[in-house]
Amino acid sequence: MEIRIENLSKIFPGGKQALKNVSLTIGNGMFGLLGPNGAGKTTLMRILVTLMEPSSGRVTFNGLDLKRHRGKIRAMLGYLPQEYRMFPRLKTWEYLDYAGSLAGIKRARDRREAVDHMLESVGLFDARDRMANKLSGGMKRRLGIAQALIGDPKMLVVDEPTTGLDPEERLRFRNLLADLGHGDRIIILSTHIVGDISSSCHDMAMLHQGELIYQGPPDALVDRARG
Repeated sequence: MEIRIENLSKIFPGGKQALKNVSLTIGNGMFGLLGPNGAGKTTLMRILVTLMEPSSGRVTFNGLDLKRHRGKIRAMLGYLPQEYRMFPRLKTWEYLDYAGSLAGIKRARDRREAVDHMLESVGLFDARDRMANKLSGGMKRRLGIAQALIGDPKMLVVDEPTTGLDPEERLRFRNLLADLGHGDRIIILSTHIVGDISSSCHDMAMLHQGELIYQGPPDALVDRARG
């Protein structure tokens, strides 16, 4: 898998420019997107998952153009947004079953197998009969990853996933993402927390006021900032 972002810009009504000629190449594995609040990270994520159109520039997924092949690209995507809510009357397994149906898993038997597999993968199998909206914050985040992965996407976009989590749950979540990042899959982790990226990503980019100011290994960024 490879994502190419070329001269991407986004200008909102009123003239605010959220992205300014951003160019990036993202390959397999964990990719970190770092920057303070308001840097343009969420805008970039929403463009990549086809929820927002850029003002100019081009994005391709393995050669598929984002503007011309939105349907095919959406079938390749999984997304965990920063603001994430559960349906109040669904149990954990029911919520994930519903997500599987939306992801195109037609047969009930296939969905049951996929649901059980994903609940095991994210450590929620024992909580399968609990109401989804009653789970702890960390468990909800893990369920969010499960719903994003149940269709076996080639690209997973995770926006500020560890905000509000305690240190133990944050570490568990980072380890889960790192395990998922092996093989032919891209995981983009957008955050303002340096530790989330330095411990789990082999490549990263930093945005500041909508501009790309760094791309490369996290260690090299730390060396540049030393002192």
